[in-house]
Amino acid sequence: MMHLPILPILLPLLAGILLLLLRPLGLQVQRMVGFAVTFALLMLAVWLFDGALVGQRQVYALGHWPAPFGITLVFDQLAALMLLLTAILAVGALWYAIVTEIDAQGSHFHVLFQMQLFGLNGAFLTGDAFNLFVFFEVLLLASYSLLLHGGGKERTVAGLHYVVVNLVGSTVFLFALGALYGALGTLNIADMAAKVAELPAEREGLVMAAGLLLLLVFGLKAAMFPLYLWLPAAYANTSAPVAALFAIMTKVGVYAIIRVHGTVFGEDAGSLAYFYAPWLLGLGLITLVLAALGVLAAFRLRIQVAYLVLASVAMLLIAVGLHSETGLAAALYYLVHSTLLAGGLFLLADVIVRGRGAYADRFDPGMRLPHHALLGGLFMFAAVAALGLPPLSGFFGKLWILQAALEHPWRWAVLATVLISSAILLIALARSGSVLFYKVKDRPDAADPVLPAQISAFAPSLMAVLWLLAAVPLLVLLAQPVAEIMQQIAAQTLDTAGYRAAVFDPAVGGK
Repeated sequence: MMHLPILPILLPLLAGILLLLLRPLGLQVQRMVGFAVTFALLMLAVWLFDGALVGQRQVYALGHWPAPFGITLVFDQLAALMLLLTAILAVGALWYAIVTEIDAQGSHFHVLFQMQLFGLNGAFLTGDAFNLFVFFEVLLLASYSLLLHGGGKERTVAGLHYVVVNLVGSTVFLFALGALYGALGTLNIADMAAKVAELPAEREGLVMAAGLLLLLVFGLKAAMFPLYLWLPAAYANTSAPVAALFAIMTKVGVYAIIRVHGTVFGEDAGSLAYFYAPWLLGLGLITLVLAALGVLAAFRLRIQVAYLVLASVAMLLIAVGLHSETGLAAALYYLVHSTLLAGGLFLLADVIVRGRGAYADRFDPGMRLPHHALLGGLFMFAAVAALGLPPLSGFFGKLWILQAALEHPWRWAVLATVLISSAILLIALARSGSVLFYKVKDRPDAADPVLPAQISAFAPSLMAVLWLLAAVPLLVLLAQPVAEIMQQIAAQTLDTAGYRAAVFDPAVGGK
């Protein structure tokens, strides 16, 4: 039982190595092993999440080297939530890749998929800022290849942009870590929090500058203004299952802000307590406005979904920027909703595109789709959820964030920005739905391309879409218990004293 915290890291790592060795046996063997391991990771994540809710923090010191000298993994309720969310998303994305044979369009898809999960899970569990950088590089290395999987000109251009931007971000990350280490003498998150709490006044400027550099890096990962331009092209031009898995990638940046800044610059940080919050809130508001305008201006369905991901990230940045327990709980609820919804939307968009033939995902009126009513209904359902309209989970998440904002000095700016952006999103999605499902022709003109009679692998593809979209009604039906769980997770996450006690004395475990 003491080794449980490291299992979500070891399982995909060993699976990736095994899949590489199994490659000579063919793709079918890789598919069976890859999906079995991913489903096992989901079962493990469910078990760990259930244990985290009723237990204390678990600290795993690799090699039995105590903090802050060794590599420390910290398993708490927030990490457990992120592990579970990643596993749910991964099962849906991998199933879709297998049934549509997208995994056969290039080499090493299943190996890279497991390496991506390895990096993600490591980022959620690490208790050390330098190892956070290492796991960021692992997941980014895998994402570079997954993004380009299948090839194509547009995909290659978007991938090159993505690689260059993230390499610059990695360089800035190292600069920030060097400055923090020079000022504090440690990169263990709990130890940094303890050192900042006792920081001499003459070093506050250096630590604040390093903290802002880290915020810049995490903002780049989360696609925060002005560092968001890489996201629409990268997400819109990669394959659907990769884009669905990438729905969690921006949330890694948000998680890093909550974990690192929320712990190091939390309520015990003296004059540096929550110094980053106004920056986060202000940039989140700007990001939301630009994301809404991007959704309105999009001329392709996949680009529109990518901007919807950006809008969801902006809502999370706003909620975290409120730096309150209620705001963080609302952010976690909305994080679960928006991540699984975005993954489902990318897969649904791909099903629609495969039914439109040569029309692809352009917003051009075309012929009636196969399974027209079902796909139209699912699109409307997902659009209502993305807009945050009642009675679906997006409404509960946005309402909770707005309620948290009422206690903040910037409440009118938050209320106005969220409501205006929601109106813009409503106009954009209503137009998209009309073009795709209402302005259709029953008989083709001579110049119209021929649509496929059926969508290949339609039923199994739809299973993956429904797997992810099922979170929307479940978050409504279970709103009360889920909200209580999010409040519990938020309270533990903001308990920085308990986090430090758990890391330095694992027998204590914190609250």
